[in-house]
Amino acid sequence: MLRIAVPNKGSLSGPASAMLHEAGYQQRRESKELVIVDPANEVEFFYLRPRDIAIYVSSGKLDIGITGRDLLIDSGANAEEILPLGFARSTFRFAARPGTAHGLADLAGRTVATSYEGIVAKHLADHGVDASVIHLDGAVETAIELGVAQVIADVVETGTSLRNAGLEVFGEPIMTSEAVVIRRSGADSDDAADPKVQQFLRRLQGVLVARTYVMMDYDCRAEHLEQAVALTPGLESPTISPLHNEGWVAVRSMVPTKDAQRVMDDLYAIGARAILTTAIHACRL
Repeated sequence: MLRIAVPNKGSLSGPASAMLHEAGYQQRRESKELVIVDPANEVEFFYLRPRDIAIYVSSGKLDIGITGRDLLIDSGANAEEILPLGFARSTFRFAARPGTAHGLADLAGRTVATSYEGIVAKHLADHGVDASVIHLDGAVETAIELGVAQVIADVVETGTSLRNAGLEVFGEPIMTSEAVVIRRSGADSDDAADPKVQQFLRRLQGVLVARTYVMMDYDCRAEHLEQAVALTPGLESPTISPLHNEGWVAVRSMVPTKDAQRVMDDLYAIGARAILTTAIHACRL
């Protein structure tokens, strides 16, 4: 039985459960459920605090888990990222009062307040900056106003909260984060021996591909086929089928979702017709 840690709340929880459901795994029906068993897929899911997942996985008590890259690094746990999942993206940055700091060198001798002490301490050490780091839970924007620190480090999305607190970001981003699948460091040989781990990763990769691509079908004149195929090369190559009307062919190919409308316009311009896109619900490459 494969044992998997899943976030029980917060911005990671809903999207993680939705992706697992799309991958064909049973998920909990009530937020009070902490453990569920999916006997058909031989998987047991444990719903844990996102900050704790890396610790459980690194201990070997759980095989793999889903958490944030930032939480993984901040934990210092003996675990590693094996698959980015593309949701819960964020950027981690320094901020201070306008004009008081412009780069990492300006942090020397100062105090940085953050909820991610592990990330910040490692980043400063990696760049040879001698600064103090203090841990605060929750919002850290008021740390400067209250004199607890001269600089903060936090997740930044639009920057509105920082501007409202009279702060501005400076320097390069500390890191970018997103939801990731993790495992215990050095578990490669164990994973290779466990087909359930490989199956789990293939299913999630299939969901990522299905979310990224659409299936496109269209008809075009045979003499325009090379132009059409150049627009829709697919993953290996398109499927081409002759139509009943001589001189026409039907083409089927996977196209990136973000490019689908532009590709349809370009196909129409070279004479393709009956251009259709269809959502992909599951995929194996």
